[in-house]
Amino acid sequence: MYSMLARITGAAVLAGFATAALALDGPLTPLQDPMDTGMWDYHQIEVLGDPANIRFDDRVKVFVPASAEDSTAVPVLVDATAVPGVRRIMIIADYGPFPHLMSYYPETAEAKIALRTKIDQATVIRAAVETESGAWLIGSAHVDAAGGGCTAPAHAYADADWEEKLGNIHGRIWPDTGRARMIIDHPMDTGLAHNIPVFIVEELNFAGPDGGAVARIELHEPISEDPSFSLFFEPGTMPAVLDVTGRDNNGNLFEGQLSQGPAL
Repeated sequence: MYSMLARITGAAVLAGFATAALALDGPLTPLQDPMDTGMWDYHQIEVLGDPANIRFDDRVKVFVPASAEDSTAVPVLVDATAVPGVRRIMIIADYGPFPHLMSYYPETAEAKIALRTKIDQATVIRAAVETESGAWLIGSAHVDAAGGGCTAPAHAYADADWEEKLGNIHGRIWPDTGRARMIIDHPMDTGLAHNIPVFIVEELNFAGPDGGAVARIELHEPISEDPSFSLFFEPGTMPAVLDVTGRDNNGNLFEGQLSQGPAL
């Protein structure tokens, strides 16, 4: 069944790339998955919805460590600032119980984001960048790991007062360099640890002082406990403060503000 699906998908991809070659600028890389993981044909259907215009593109940069020291908090940096008109960045792990890690909508921020995620084994991390033209551009990187990051229980439960800290937002902004960093206190349970249900932040919204949307993040189960993100802006375009609001899958609402000052 899987080999048949792979053949069918491969034919669809070839047709899509033929169209993309005429519609997109820049060098077109080979149609075959450069990482050759055996999972890409499946994920482009299940996660991306089998888009017609899809290709691998060297302008989409994915940075991960060669080997993860901690499978529950693997740093990932995606940089798609060389791509014009980015609408959305989807981050995908080829080998994991939850392939879709998160989606980032840059709005007025740059198409660049840093985060920490859980992985369950060595895997390729993908960044799928959707442009305003409807094209999908893919960058990839491999990280080695001992695994088990998605099945480990949260450390938060070791603290008796973890519920009092739930949803606290920390961080600061650096307007001169156009960078903002935030952390929200949350256990981010995947539902794979024994007798612990799914409990995750599902959405974070960033707005300027006037209430205008700056960026939005949709989170999924693999994002690390106490989610941490760095957002980037062109120098001179960052608001004086960033208001952050969030929501988890239990209906809890969170809010906080990032401003200049000492990091918390």
